[in-house]
Amino acid sequence: MRPGRRRFVRAGGGALALGGALRWPGPAAAQSGAGPGTLRVAFSIAETSFDPAFASDAASDSIIANVFDTMLDYDFLARPVKVVPRALEALPVVEDGGRAYVCRLRKGVRFTPDPAFKGAPRELVAEDFAYSFKRHLDPARRSPWAWLLEGKLVGGDEAQEAARRSGRFDYDAKLPGLEVVDRHTLRIRLKAPDYRFAYVLAMPYLCAVAREVVEAYGNDIGAHPVGTGPYLLAEYKRSSRIVLEANPGFRRTTYAPAGPVPAEFAGVAASLKDRPLPLNRRVEISVIEEGQARWLAFLNGEIDVLDSPGVPSEFVEQAVPGGRLKPELAAKGIRHQVLLRPNVYFTYFNMEDPVVGGYTPEKIALRRAIGMGYDVDENIRVLQKGRAAPAHSPIPPGIEGADARKTSAQLHDPAAARALLDRFGYKDRNGDGFREAPDGRPLVLERWSPPTSAQRQADELWKKNMEAIGLRIEFRKEKLPELRKMARLGKIGMRGDGWNGDYPDAENFMQLLYGPNKGQENNARFDLPEFNRLYEAARALPDGRERNALFAKMTDLVLAYAPWRLTVHALEDQLAHRWVRNHVPHPIRSQEWMYFEVVGR
Repeated sequence: MRPGRRRFVRAGGGALALGGALRWPGPAAAQSGAGPGTLRVAFSIAETSFDPAFASDAASDSIIANVFDTMLDYDFLARPVKVVPRALEALPVVEDGGRAYVCRLRKGVRFTPDPAFKGAPRELVAEDFAYSFKRHLDPARRSPWAWLLEGKLVGGDEAQEAARRSGRFDYDAKLPGLEVVDRHTLRIRLKAPDYRFAYVLAMPYLCAVAREVVEAYGNDIGAHPVGTGPYLLAEYKRSSRIVLEANPGFRRTTYAPAGPVPAEFAGVAASLKDRPLPLNRRVEISVIEEGQARWLAFLNGEIDVLDSPGVPSEFVEQAVPGGRLKPELAAKGIRHQVLLRPNVYFTYFNMEDPVVGGYTPEKIALRRAIGMGYDVDENIRVLQKGRAAPAHSPIPPGIEGADARKTSAQLHDPAAARALLDRFGYKDRNGDGFREAPDGRPLVLERWSPPTSAQRQADELWKKNMEAIGLRIEFRKEKLPELRKMARLGKIGMRGDGWNGDYPDAENFMQLLYGPNKGQENNARFDLPEFNRLYEAARALPDGRERNALFAKMTDLVLAYAPWRLTVHALEDQLAHRWVRNHVPHPIRSQEWMYFEVVGR
């Protein structure tokens, strides 16, 4: 998602002054050597893997979405967002009252050449999607995206259980929920009607991979993405540099809007008409985790756009004070676009952690006190530089089921936090200024985060807020890919995180707290039977009042048990240099690189 739609951590705070001056380079092309047709971008986090059955971060997602093909996609410019065919000839034919989706692939689509194919051209076929979907169900893969298919496919649960018993998933066994009708047709059979399954088929991680490639590279498959998409991986230096080149065998693809296009995008639609995609022959990606380095790289013309997550928050006042592009930047032809994609940010507490986890009253009281002790308004003012709104629900504004009610559990109230801790026995027994646990044992919170300047300033706010209510907190640092692995294994007690909507539906956010998703995307490892029951009931309903009422009850449970301290819904201030055409941020997709065009710098 990242998750949102795909998941990433937005850099928080850290005012790194440059004397208030904007520094301008000479000709950008002279500095970088890159000319027209080469797009240069930067990731704020390192990639994890290019294996669609393993990755779950925005950086990896961006590569996967450009190298592989999904059955469906989102129209680039249509608003509201609209699902359109990608590897399919047309939208799926829905049968049996929403229990079956008949998916017919385009003919003649080919994978990029790879030694795994032993020199023979390899066409994309229905069996590739069936195999790829099965990989998510394979317990050995521990896919973070298994929740998209678990409990849904006819025969899927039985196949998983057989794999657990035998220790091996049988990829050759027929699966009733994935019926290969013929070479180019896959019928997906569901246990119950799913009114949102088309969104699932547009998820980048449910793309088609070739079995020969997976078997050839084994555990190293994450560094060898071989797909049928607009780009192929040309260079790769892990956590440092990634280069994509246009796929020379990519099918002829042009853009025509599938729905209403806002007036401000009409010129972009006209410029794309009848032009083969992708427009750029090359995409060069640098991993630049520090906000200061990304900002300077953009000012110096070394990267062409600051897209998702946008201007580093510590430089918002230099770039877009008050939400408006600084005149000096506008004079250079830089363009500014504001995007409020469906997202939510939070600090999660591992419900299985011996310090902050648990469902007993005193453990719930501790988490709620921590939440009341944390000052979200200061977070927004100091760390986010005003470019965010406070979050009161796991479901962001604009998504059906969002609930903006304010509750005491999500308000900054240090006095109430101290009173709650006193009431449940968290008291300073040795006079050192910090509280001990009710049983008298030492009480130390641990917050994990990446080793960036932005996160160090975020740590300072946590330290100040927790000490104000008598709680000792310590900080642990690790690179983001390692943090993600640790989180899946339940080894992190407390960490700030965020989610961009993978698709525009409340289910995509509530699945982060669904018990069976522990080890996938439920890093809080929240497993409450009542919440799980409501989630499963909502999944079977169409949009409407009844479904929204279930989401309201689920929100109440999240606020009551406090597996999360909700923080913000973030704005993205995206910038593009004058030589980049067609740069339009998408609410769901992060990197729509094949539509961008770099002209003479």
